[in-house]
Amino acid sequence: MRRTTILTLSAIAFTLSVQAQNNRHITADQAVSVAIENNSHIKMSDMDRRIANADFHQTDAVFLPQVTLGYTALTTNNPLNAFGFLLQQESVTAMDFDPAKLNHPGATQNYGTQAEAKLPLLNLDMIYARKGARAQEEMYQYKAERTKEYIAFEVQKTYTGLQMAYQARDILRESLEDVKQIHRSVTNFYDQGLVQKSDVLNAQVQVNTIESALAKAESNIHNASNGLRLLMGLEISDEAYTTDSLVQKKKIYPETTLSLFRPDILALQKAVDATDMMVKSSRMAFLPRINAFASYNLNDSQAFKFRNDSYLAGINLSWEIFSGNQNRSKMKSAQYQKNRMQEELNLHIKKEQLELDKARRDLNDSQTEINKQQINVEQAEEALRILADRHNEGLANTTDLLMAQAQFSQQKLLLSQAIMSYNVIEAYFRFLTKIEN
Repeated sequence: MRRTTILTLSAIAFTLSVQAQNNRHITADQAVSVAIENNSHIKMSDMDRRIANADFHQTDAVFLPQVTLGYTALTTNNPLNAFGFLLQQESVTAMDFDPAKLNHPGATQNYGTQAEAKLPLLNLDMIYARKGARAQEEMYQYKAERTKEYIAFEVQKTYTGLQMAYQARDILRESLEDVKQIHRSVTNFYDQGLVQKSDVLNAQVQVNTIESALAKAESNIHNASNGLRLLMGLEISDEAYTTDSLVQKKKIYPETTLSLFRPDILALQKAVDATDMMVKSSRMAFLPRINAFASYNLNDSQAFKFRNDSYLAGINLSWEIFSGNQNRSKMKSAQYQKNRMQEELNLHIKKEQLELDKARRDLNDSQTEINKQQINVEQAEEALRILADRHNEGLANTTDLLMAQAQFSQQKLLLSQAIMSYNVIEAYFRFLTKIEN
């Protein structure tokens, strides 16, 4: 029996050793680095930035010419068009002025090649629209930057949760060993007739309870590992990451006000600038537009012959005096959008300042909680030691000892949770203030 027990324990130890070797260790910085490269939200925000850049370059048409090349084959017996074909082909002769031929020209063909060019000279509304598109592109650049910062915070928070899962497992393992030792001692006392059967059963119940909690702790490790993989843009796996130990990241932060140069605030400011440019663009729509145009033509009576060239060039000034209130309403709409974006910016700044103040207070509260929990752990440990000594001497009952042991484990878990909470708040505080590690 003893040999079987030894072999079983050896097999369990070997299995745990293999699992520990298979689990890949990862640091918080490594996890953040992988997430910055692979996270789906970051990729989508980068695509939004690229889309905004492409939209901006559509406004290059404000300055660049538009060139069109075409080839047309026509046939007609219309007298006017038929004579026009002859003129375009530069092939009019005296015979073509015969009234009978003028009135009944028969089927006449024309094969024309045409190159057209349009060049904007002065379109103030489009110039301001281009500036608005540039501001919008910059807005998406800031949004992409802030998305990276947010994902980095989420990775740090999830990593801290994984650290807590390992810490809880280790505490439960220690607690399980202590309770098993108590169970063995109570069993020996029972065999000697010193305690009742209920004491043995209570100890066994405590062992079963901790074993159940330990199984859940193992599941929490795998759940947190997969949550971390999701943020890092990796495939879900049964392999659990191992982490650094959970320790308090205690730093001293000076009194910091909300930075107006934070990417999310700059993004909203650029959104305000973009709507302001659209207001100016809609105002400029009331002014005249000046554009140049030109065309070059080749006409022939035979297909794929390119003779008899001609050109046409000019400058066009157009002024839309009244558009059925379309431009006026468009300008009002743009002004309202600008006012709304400005209000959204002001509200966002106020809310983020409140978040920053709250995070600073939460950080202080978490430190207070850690200090109290450290004292509680020390006191619970001392109470457990005293009761264990008294129990060994037969002066304390088993129930009190089990309760003391459970209290000691609970206080250690609460201390670890307080440290985890502090680290998460500290990471959030840095996220709000853009303070680097």
